[in-house]
Amino acid sequence: MSPHTGAKDKSNSAAARVLGSATAGISELAVFHPVDTTAKRLMSNHTRVASLSQLNQVVFRNYANESTLRKVFSLFPGLGYAAGYKVLQRVYKYGGQPYVNDLVAIRFGADFENAFGKKTGKAVMSATSGSLIGIGEIILLPLDVLKIKRQTNPESFKGRGFLRILLDEGMGLYRGWGWTAARNAPGSFALFGGNAFAKEYIFGLKDYGTATWTQNFVASICGASASLIVSAPLDVIKTRIQNRNFDNPESGFTILKNMAKNEGVSSFFKGLVPKLLTTGPKLVFSFALAQTYVFDTFQVYTVLMTDSLIPAFDKLFGN
Repeated sequence: MSPHTGAKDKSNSAAARVLGSATAGISELAVFHPVDTTAKRLMSNHTRVASLSQLNQVVFRNYANESTLRKVFSLFPGLGYAAGYKVLQRVYKYGGQPYVNDLVAIRFGADFENAFGKKTGKAVMSATSGSLIGIGEIILLPLDVLKIKRQTNPESFKGRGFLRILLDEGMGLYRGWGWTAARNAPGSFALFGGNAFAKEYIFGLKDYGTATWTQNFVASICGASASLIVSAPLDVIKTRIQNRNFDNPESGFTILKNMAKNEGVSSFFKGLVPKLLTTGPKLVFSFALAQTYVFDTFQVYTVLMTDSLIPAFDKLFGN
């Protein structure tokens, strides 16, 4: 959802924030999970992809020579874990950032304004709130780890179900949490900061919650693209930590050293192109949907309008 920028900005109810963010997460997952699988497999690949034939093998693996339909369906592993992770992440991240931002505004708003000026301070405060939310996102790491393993290394499950893995692996499911926090902090800073800067400096908005669909769309592109580029190197390292077999872990520093030595600097940006082409729009989709589809009591109108899901839910609940 649109980052709030201060206590005086228009606020929405907790239920509206949660429902709007959750709906965005579910819709995003249904459309973009295959793209996420493609990006994860490219990040996990240790060789250079120099031809379409190699790309086909890396992305579709055992289904590389199958029909187009079977190839597409092969990109949906880990969908159950992804559903749990995506909905909880979106509710936590986009629903929680406004609360953190309001708290920061109350406690430190004057300090941000004095340090960066009124306009820039407002945007930096929004970015900082997003960064704090991003760090806390590691609480959901086990679901992300299991999703990535299903997408890139399903053999690591050894026929075990979710509860059996939880009992067997325990805190091992949080392997790579430091690298995840290191990725999330600048990534979320850039995501919410880019969004806020665009609304502040491109559109001159005083209350970001009043942005139109077009303004939300453009601002979301700025935030999403900045987030992807800033977090790309750490995202590759994080993915490689988490896609390994449970009984054969490897440290992030070892992965970093081997990547630099054997694959070169460009390896830190593997998977970035499809992420920019489609995961960028994925974040835009999530932002825009949370802010622009109109809900009434009986029907869901998938029509792009200037009202937002979250304010719409807020009105529905009579707030």
